[in-house]
Amino acid sequence: MRGLLFAVLLAGIPSAASAQEVKSVFAGADPDIEVSDGQYWIYTTGGDESLSVWSSPDKVKWTRGEPLVRLKDVAWADDDRVRHFLWAPDMVQANGSWHFYYSVGPQNPTPSRIGVATCKGPAGPCTDSGKPLVTGGNGFEAIDPAVFVDPKTKTPYLYAGGSAGAKLRAWVLKPDMVSIDHEVKVETPPNFTEGAFMHYRKGIYYLSYSAGRWNDASYQIHYAVALSPTGPWRYGGPLLVGDKRYRGPGHHSFFEDPKDGKWYIAYHRWEGQIGDGPYNGERRVAIQPIQYRDDGVIDTIRMK
Repeated sequence: MRGLLFAVLLAGIPSAASAQEVKSVFAGADPDIEVSDGQYWIYTTGGDESLSVWSSPDKVKWTRGEPLVRLKDVAWADDDRVRHFLWAPDMVQANGSWHFYYSVGPQNPTPSRIGVATCKGPAGPCTDSGKPLVTGGNGFEAIDPAVFVDPKTKTPYLYAGGSAGAKLRAWVLKPDMVSIDHEVKVETPPNFTEGAFMHYRKGIYYLSYSAGRWNDASYQIHYAVALSPTGPWRYGGPLLVGDKRYRGPGHHSFFEDPKDGKWYIAYHRWEGQIGDGPYNGERRVAIQPIQYRDDGVIDTIRMK
């Protein structure tokens, strides 16, 4: 039965869905969204030297909170040779605690690294672990962390990588969520650039990710599926691509809203841009519902 489902799932490229409601909510990039205590929480890139959270009771009105991590408080990121930046955060609740993962770059002349802080709640405060969780090098860029706790086995996985090396890697985390247990070998899926995200629904593991270049019209979201959180992947094709109005949609997260039982995607895009890029200015975060077919395929998303 599982084999049949898997074959049907990828029998063809997903067809376009009907126009769906979407709302551009605020300036930011690389959104990770969580739902807790009746509130929605979005963690974004923005500010370069700090990472903050936005909260909302209804996905419409958003309030920015205090910074969760400041670069000046991450002692291990200090280097007089180059200015560093923070980006691509991911917040996860596991084992009774909240854990906040983030990227420190650039890759050159110092290697990019992934850090993690433990937080008292979705709004912080957060305390850094005091050391990098993963360090890049040898052609691998340690960026864009995404942590997924397998609902079937309760195993926590960390996915990361992309950009210059365009390589996906994965690790199993220890129960403390701030240290590595071991690395798991995974394939890099077709057209992978960065921004991996994993979610699970009805027996299917969905690996989605950004393809193309982050600051031009080639940026888009693709996905692949598997029957385990580490593959092997079956490529599902493009899921969200730019159009004449909104360009370069990418670096996203999915969530199931407990209030209405629907699945949504949060992503960023360039608005008010002309041509193929490269673009300048601020990207904006957008949220919209997604639709699954009966066989598990995600309908192609059209922006509104």
